[in-house]
Amino acid sequence: MEPELEPLQRLGGALRADREKLCDGVRDAVLAAAAAYHGLPKDRGTTLRKMVRDATAEVVEGTIQLTDVILSSALQSLSREQLVSTGGVWEACEQVSSLPRDNQAAVLSVVATYLEVVKDALKEMEQAQVEGGDPYGDIMEDEELGSRGNRDTYWSEADRKLLSPCMGLMKASKACLKKVLGAVKAHGKADTPEHVAQLDDLADIANEISPCVDELALSMYPPMNQLAVRLNAAKLASVLKKMLEIARASHACPPSEEGWVLFLTGAVDHNMNKIKDFTQGEL
Repeated sequence: MEPELEPLQRLGGALRADREKLCDGVRDAVLAAAAAYHGLPKDRGTTLRKMVRDATAEVVEGTIQLTDVILSSALQSLSREQLVSTGGVWEACEQVSSLPRDNQAAVLSVVATYLEVVKDALKEMEQAQVEGGDPYGDIMEDEELGSRGNRDTYWSEADRKLLSPCMGLMKASKACLKKVLGAVKAHGKADTPEHVAQLDDLADIANEISPCVDELALSMYPPMNQLAVRLNAAKLASVLKKMLEIARASHACPPSEEGWVLFLTGAVDHNMNKIKDFTQGEL
């Protein structure tokens, strides 16, 4: 062996050993994380399991990415990519430590998230209606419009009549989520398989509301297709009534909570009937 090659060969052997050690450690960590998720009993709730699964996947993906970065720059000093990847892993691990401990807490977390999304959509639509009748005024320049008087960027009188019950339906969506959130917080339990399943049903139907609200809101912008608005409103109303039915039948809604269920059911029907009245000519 050439004397001048010995240090390089020793270094290469050390690097290979370090890489093997790193890979072994990553493999063990990934297997441990997967085992922790699969060890969570299914009867603890699908909402909780999904949150744990997503958090576990984020940790594993971040760890694999960090390993790839380290292995691709093993002979270099600490790089920016390594720092960023390390930070991502730490952040993912911190999220794991703050995961809900039972299905009630998990459902509260996801419903609260859906509520915030609906609030944002409602606020955006309210803002659009107070901007001089031109909902695109804050995003389109005169040159882009070609003419500030382009009627396709304004609501007609008929459109404005239809907007009112549509906004009522969006407000009912916000109220439904808020009331369900309060009921689950006050009365929700994760102590039996039946109670856990009922909470999962509420989380599942609540997940359908935000996309329906978004579809309705998008169809409300001019030029308004009133038939599309009616169809989207009907879809949202159906989801809201289904959620109210599920809530009323669950343990999270004792007799003391039935008042708001009936009130909101009536509000959904009232606004949907108005939407039907204003769109009769579109059928």
